[in-house]
Amino acid sequence: MAVETQPITPPRPRARARGVLGSWDLLVLVALALVIVVGSMTIDGVGNPRFYRFVILEAIPIALIALPMTLIVITGEIDLSVASTVGLTCSVLGQLWHAGVTSLPLLIAISLLLGAVLGAVNGIFVTVFGLPSLAVTIGTLALYRGLAYVVLGDRAIADYPVDWTRDMIAPIPGTVIPWFVLVVAVLALLFGVLLHATPVGRALYAIGNNAEASAYSGIAVMRTKFWLFVATGVVAALAGVFWTFRFASARADNANGIELSVVAAVLLGGVSIFGGRGGLLGVVAAVALLGTLRNALQLADVPANALTIVTGTLLIASVVGPNVVRMARGRLRRRPPEERTQP
Repeated sequence: MAVETQPITPPRPRARARGVLGSWDLLVLVALALVIVVGSMTIDGVGNPRFYRFVILEAIPIALIALPMTLIVITGEIDLSVASTVGLTCSVLGQLWHAGVTSLPLLIAISLLLGAVLGAVNGIFVTVFGLPSLAVTIGTLALYRGLAYVVLGDRAIADYPVDWTRDMIAPIPGTVIPWFVLVVAVLALLFGVLLHATPVGRALYAIGNNAEASAYSGIAVMRTKFWLFVATGVVAALAGVFWTFRFASARADNANGIELSVVAAVLLGGVSIFGGRGGLLGVVAAVALLGTLRNALQLADVPANALTIVTGTLLIASVVGPNVVRMARGRLRRRPPEERTQP
């Protein structure tokens, strides 16, 4: 007796649309591709390899800080002091060099240790004293920037060895890509594995969804948050080292305002400001999107104030957009099955 088989029907257009709608990372990647294509067609210089070299150089400190910031926001916290940590690191590094500390490994080690201390201060206020991270890091944003001016004042230390400044932005042989991208890639891999492939990552999502329930289930909530703030301080200090030698200048106002770009990239990458949602792939794509868009607009002679408006608009869109997507998906799920299959 012949067995009747049902033909396999391809997914309906609405089903395919739901699949794309549910992938915020994909939407960010599509937006990045559109910016590159449209920019290459309409703005002189966007298609030039040197353009993307400048995009990468500008994106490196933002990408570095966005990696641990992603984990912090997933737990429902935030660190707005990162730009001031960069500035204070630059000031201390410059002052140490000016005072006669000429060993590059020692300068980097001291800078990273300083970042750990600054991050630990944030972590102590949040985890030991139970203060909201938003209020704490707004306070340390001002404190660390003020300390940067105490250390260095209005001076700029710029007499570093040419080898240091040249090597920091030197390209990988045969490419226009700065070698420091490899450092970012290694850190992105480490943070990605930690977040997406270990029990620690699952704990971070659990904390972001319900910190109290996570504590009852045995997760060390406060300890986890504390070390996330320390990690953010260390990585921000590394960004400060890169910033100093990229521009061959240590100033107290280095990286002023960069926290806006970092937070915009994290939220635009699909990480929920309320915690418990998001991933690193979308954040990395969002960093690339913001860097490409800003540099393309600069080539188009868009004023600096307008660029700030663009960043602010994207920041708002990054908060509203994922929520709209989730609401749309929820409504599609609640529709009767017969309506879902209609083209």
